[in-house]
Amino acid sequence: MPRIIAVGTAVPPYELRQIEARQFAKRLFGETFPGIERLLKIFENTAIATRYVSKPLEWFERDHSFQEKNEAYVETACRLGAEAIQRCLAQTDIALDEIDHLLVVSTTGMATPSLDARLINYLGLRNDVKRTPIWGLGCAGGAAGLARAAAFAKACPGDRVLLVAIECCSLTFRRQDRSKSNLVATSLFGDGAAAVLVTDGVGEARSDGAHWEITASDSYCWPDSLDVMGWDFMDDGMKVIFSRDIPTLIKQEVKGVLEPFLATHQLTVPRLDRLYMHPGGKKVLEAYEEALGMSPDKLASAYQVLKQYGNMSSATVLFVLEQDMHQPLLPGERGLLAALGPGFSLEMVLLQAKG
Repeated sequence: MPRIIAVGTAVPPYELRQIEARQFAKRLFGETFPGIERLLKIFENTAIATRYVSKPLEWFERDHSFQEKNEAYVETACRLGAEAIQRCLAQTDIALDEIDHLLVVSTTGMATPSLDARLINYLGLRNDVKRTPIWGLGCAGGAAGLARAAAFAKACPGDRVLLVAIECCSLTFRRQDRSKSNLVATSLFGDGAAAVLVTDGVGEARSDGAHWEITASDSYCWPDSLDVMGWDFMDDGMKVIFSRDIPTLIKQEVKGVLEPFLATHQLTVPRLDRLYMHPGGKKVLEAYEEALGMSPDKLASAYQVLKQYGNMSSATVLFVLEQDMHQPLLPGERGLLAALGPGFSLEMVLLQAKG
């Protein structure tokens, strides 16, 4: 059975405190929205304290072309991805040249050759590493990537599969976009990368404790929901699509998909020991709590990651996983990792702790 051996994370060097982001937004949006002080309350209600971005704040005060932003994305993504990989493998006895399959998830910039090819060169991985780039899954990409990594590990016994989710959300910022969606995005998104080593082998990690086995996964895409989340491609970059109805959709739709998936494996939400939900925002986590009848302490790791890093799109749910892995697992514990993304879609990964 595929198991998670180690998780490593990385963020760029520029810390952005929420009060600084609020002041920036006030300068930018003040003339557009007469009632700006009322709208700026979203910065205080996000449960976010800090985020990390790819450029200093003054860089965002100026206009930048799509080309300039995307070049910064490629450079930063390679650096962040490499750092996350090195931190992941440092927890194991596995060397870079022992990786058999590299799976890279991203949605906040474009690159051909893709990021996986660039990371092979950047880090000096083997020339015969299998490559799988996945683009466009947005916030669902970390969960979907973990499911695909498990499928590859199961299909190729002995292969060491490395999943890397890399996002530079800040570099998609369009200064001339004075929409409320962009204002909300300015209050939420940050940058980061996470790497997860998955293999069907045992004894790969230095820790003797229990590890998560990936026992099942599933996907669901709601019909007629393409306008809920995603990008519009404009001359000056990528315009965020971020429906205000997302929390309502979670309350109305997620339970009807998640509970049958769990029931297939003789589980219910109360029987899950650990929940790793993508913290798309405070309202998203509160919607999960209401929809699934959970208390906030069930999502403590998600709230902590949201507070420290904000929403880093696909990488975020893997930060939540990494945060919780500091707490020893008990054999037999059951967990669920899940994230919503463009489509509008839900990705679910079921976990079981094995010694």
